[in-house]
Amino acid sequence: MGRVRNTFIKRNTREIIDKFGKDFSDNFEDNKKVLGKLVKTNSKKIRNRLTGYITYIKKKGISLKKIE
Repeated sequence: MGRVRNTFIKRNTREIIDKFGKDFSDNFEDNKKVLGKLVKTNSKKIRNRLTGYITYIKKKGISLKKIE
């Protein structure tokens, strides 16, 4: 079974990748640093979930058109 992500994470990840997709790679730690510079959030949990979903998309090479 797959992991369930709420709409907030999916929607914001799509927006971030649309704007800054070239800045991200398939490495979680590098993506976390890049996301920390781009997005200001007080929640470590939210930042890590966004980073995890971005990393997942980059590793799989998923087109965001298919997700919608």
